[in-house]
Amino acid sequence: MTAFARIQETCDSGSLTWEIRSVNHRYLEPGIKLPEDFKILETDIRKLITQYLERGKIDIGLRYKLDESSKGAIQLNNDLVRRLAEVEKSVLDIVHEGQKLSVSNILSWPGVITDQQKDLSPLISIALSSLEKALKQLVETRETEGKALNEMITTRCGQISEIVKQLRIHRPAMVIAMHEKWKASLNDKLQQWSESANESRLEQELAILAQKLDVDEELDRLDTHIAEVTNVLKRKEAVGRRLDFLMQELNREANTLSSKSQDSVSTQWSVDLKVLIEQMREQVQNIE
Repeated sequence: MTAFARIQETCDSGSLTWEIRSVNHRYLEPGIKLPEDFKILETDIRKLITQYLERGKIDIGLRYKLDESSKGAIQLNNDLVRRLAEVEKSVLDIVHEGQKLSVSNILSWPGVITDQQKDLSPLISIALSSLEKALKQLVETRETEGKALNEMITTRCGQISEIVKQLRIHRPAMVIAMHEKWKASLNDKLQQWSESANESRLEQELAILAQKLDVDEELDRLDTHIAEVTNVLKRKEAVGRRLDFLMQELNREANTLSSKSQDSVSTQWSVDLKVLIEQMREQVQNIE
């Protein structure tokens, strides 16, 4: 589910900022970017994430800034500088020409400048508690969006139930119309079959045609699945995968219904069903 959270906290040593971005994904896939000094917390961070989230592609980033008093003092390696000067003099005595080392050359030499150890322990000690606040903020944002999705899916379920209801009402008239159409068609076929026509073949043909009109099971299953979607939306635990499965089942019944449609009205309602189910399926991907 798409969401964003940002928490900044300070202590005597400085400040740190957590930013979390969440986008749609079928499974939980956390991506964690930490400064080198905080990588020791990565295992604990992953455990904390699983306590609050179950689905989504999660990008988590940490930035920190040390207070001036906590920054290590810069030290010059005097011995190394003297050795560099001696080596430089020896080289110039041999080649008698060439440029001398500049101050910038010397300062950029590895080991010439060293930092005293920075005191990050106060920041590290509050990092996980700050992350937990950011995760809670993210969950609150996702819950707000979830309420909107709940309303949207509930509305679509009501529309699907209404289409199923209308199909049941429409079916008797459609069956009568199709029987008349088939009767005329079979009469034409009987004339073509002439002597080869027999009762068993006629019964077989009628059975095949009658099967195309039998959509009671599909309508019943659509009602059952819609009722289950409504029940699942009321649960407190993560329901995204269950809803995703129900969308597949709804789509399967809608496709079967469409293949059995014998008139333009039923065909149009079948198309409307698939549109509504697809709208729900897209949004279900956002639900944990």
